[in-house]
Amino acid sequence: MKFTNMNLRDIKISKDGTHHILNGEPIYEKRFQTILKFHQPGLAPVIDEAGAYHITMNGLPAYKDRFIKTFGYYFDKAAVIANTGWGHINIKGELVYEANYAWVGNYQENVCTVRDQRGKYYHIDDIGERLYQEDMLYVGDFNEDIAAIRKKNGLCTHIYKDGSFVHNQYFLDLDVYHKGFARARDNRGWFHVDLSGNQIYNRRFRSIEPFYNGFAFVEDYKKIRKIINETGEIVHVILDKIQEEGK
Repeated sequence: MKFTNMNLRDIKISKDGTHHILNGEPIYEKRFQTILKFHQPGLAPVIDEAGAYHITMNGLPAYKDRFIKTFGYYFDKAAVIANTGWGHINIKGELVYEANYAWVGNYQENVCTVRDQRGKYYHIDDIGERLYQEDMLYVGDFNEDIAAIRKKNGLCTHIYKDGSFVHNQYFLDLDVYHKGFARARDNRGWFHVDLSGNQIYNRRFRSIEPFYNGFAFVEDYKKIRKIINETGEIVHVILDKIQEEGK
């Protein structure tokens, strides 16, 4: 099958999960035990009787080595489980660094979250070197050069890629920044903070979502679902408690 001017998103997984299809038709003959979606540069993770690896859009192996499990490519690197532990391979199937982590994420902004064999989290660069020396209880992916992390004391804050702090604010729970705001939780509940780590309103909620074009979905402690603007003002009620309980 020819793949001229084709978007990888147009290639779907078959209903039985054994092969890839385009416009409802298989794009190769072989069938696999399991498969995942295609990612740039046009490779997809699969598992067959020989093990786990990646295939091209013609269903052929992209390299000769086999792994316990493989995942999608991001920034030309894919997470794999090798016999020695978790690590990343390049598009040739070669390990980027020694694979001995307890878990690795996917590369985002060409850096990656990892958990070592001690259970400590931190970030590594594109050749597997640590970005900073401090161990964390947990770290999230970077977005626009900022990541949310949980320090050894159990509190959360934001860091830059060199491990320096974005602000001096700490929270019980914290999310990555999205369009200039991040979800945060203190002992009163959930709210949104700005790039300085300051609350942008004084309200607290049972749960909240990131802002979407200036508005965010929230649920208060009476389980009333609402929409707020970036000043915390209630602009719409989606479902009140009486409706939810069917009264």
